[in-house]
This record gives sequence, C-alpha cells and structure tokens, in this order.
Amino acid sequence: MNSTSRCQLGGEIFRKLDNGIVKIMILSEINIYPIKSLRGISLQTAEIDDRGLKNDRRWMLVDENDSFVTQRVLPRMSLIDVAIDARGLMVSCDGFGSQMFELEPEGAVSRPVTVFSSTVPGEFYGDAINEWFSDVLGRRLRLVRMPASSRREVSEKYRLRDSDIVSFADGYPFLLIGEASLTDLNAQLAEPVGMKRFRPNFVVKGSEPYEEDRWRQFRIGANTFYGVKLKGRCVVTTIDPATGTVAGKDPLLTLSKYRGGVLDGKRGAFFGQNLIAEAAAGTVSVGDSVEVDIYHDPPVEMDRK
Repeated sequence: MNSTSRCQLGGEIFRKLDNGIVKIMILSEINIYPIKSLRGISLQTAEIDDRGLKNDRRWMLVDENDSFVTQRVLPRMSLIDVAIDARGLMVSCDGFGSQMFELEPEGAVSRPVTVFSSTVPGEFYGDAINEWFSDVLGRRLRLVRMPASSRREVSEKYRLRDSDIVSFADGYPFLLIGEASLTDLNAQLAEPVGMKRFRPNFVVKGSEPYEEDRWRQFRIGANTFYGVKLKGRCVVTTIDPATGTVAGKDPLLTLSKYRGGVLDGKRGAFFGQNLIAEAAAGTVSVGDSVEVDIYHDPPVEMDRK
C-alpha cells in the first residue's frame, strides 16, 4: 500500500510512495471577495455552492443607473476591508471607521441591476450603509445583494450545463492561478507584484508556470473542476491595493507582451484560469491535493509563450 505522507524539499512538495517520491500540487490559498471589487478574505476552508464559493461576490455596489461599479472606475475600492460572520458583514476603511450590516437586507426593495451584459434581481440596502460607501468613495452608491432566487447564467459558449450560474463575479464561479505563474511574471517586472493584484479564489503550489492554462479537468481534494476559459486581465491589475491608486502600466503591459492573444475575436492579456465545478456542493481546504485528469490546449494562441 502506498504511503500518503508528504515531505518538502527546496520549496517543492512531494508525496512518499513505496517505490519512491513524486512531486505533488496542493491548494495553498483560498480567497473570497464578498463585496465585488472590495478587499478579499483568506480562508482555510470554504464551501462550494451553486454559483462559486459561499459568500463570494454575493454583494455589489451600483451607481445611479443600478449598474455595477468596480475598481476599474473607482480604484479606492481596493482600500475597503470586509469581514463576515453569522451576524453580518463589516466594512472598514482608514479614516472612515467601520460599518456593520445584516447579511440579508430587512424589508429589501428588489429591482434589476446590471453586471456587464447581465441583468438580474438585486436586493437594495438602506440609507446608512449606502451613505458610508458614498462618503468613502466620493460618489453616490448603493449596496445590493444577490438573492438565492437570482439566476445569472454563465456564458453559453463556455458553460458545461444549462444550469451553470454565477454570482456578481465578472463571468465565472471560480478563478485559479498557480504560484509559479506569478513567480515567472515577477521575474520580468521591474517591481514585483503580489497575488492580490489578480484576485484569485484558488492559488496552487507545485505547478509549472502557466500549467493551469491547460487544465481541462482536475480535482481539488474530492471536488472536480473544469478549466473553461483563460482569464483576460484589465486595468485592475495596475492598481496597488495598498494605496488605492494606479501604480503604472505594469503588470498589464508586460503581460500583454508575452501573454497576449486573441480569444472570441478580442485581443487580451491572459493570466489565470476560470473554472466551473462539477457539483454545486463540497468543501475545499488549504493543503488539499490538486490532481489533473485531463489536459487540453486552450483556444488562445499566445503571442509568445
């Protein structure tokens, strides 16, 4: 019988077997971003549900037109911390104190809100929390929650089933990046950047640089996932999450030079893999093994790999 014990050599993780050792990959980070485009929360264990990780991007700020707002237009959103527990959510920002609000708005008014090309129901919160966000960000904003009855469908081209839905995330239930991919990118930058610039749900240790591009079917612990579309990056990657300001053209400029390509007729710079889970339930934990069952070539021809 093979042993399942692990050892670490030179920063890489191996599993001891009866006939030797093999290199393995593990889940090294789990992150959720309860309110779209605000700071994330790192977890040791997370639950999977029908639209991603539990409490990931289930809340969102909207403008006067009930359309979503992100760091793309308000970089200071990156300065707002979020905490969540059974009592509710707490948001805080230096100089503005903190504000707590319930997970589900009491007596909420529901009306359509827009996220990119999707229009779905949103439950609106009251004046107190809206005024706090407006003060911090200098613009009239309102907080909305995605009710359980909302059905925002994954793109027909990339979904696995008609039942695949997503939260207020850009387009897919999960985003994964390998640690080695960031290490490779940083080797090409004048100033290295942290993983927070890219806002992944899952970070994997032990893979080769950009290996996740080719993962069609793989497992994290007992959960099966499918890589469905490479993640096209935008100006959010140029925002320093510590200062809430644009820090220059990198890493987006450098990514565009060697990770640029065309997907769906649009040119982009790609970093990370969007995922869909096989089941709408399950649990993932930091330290879970990551094992690839099927590799494929993604439908993007990079300018230079």
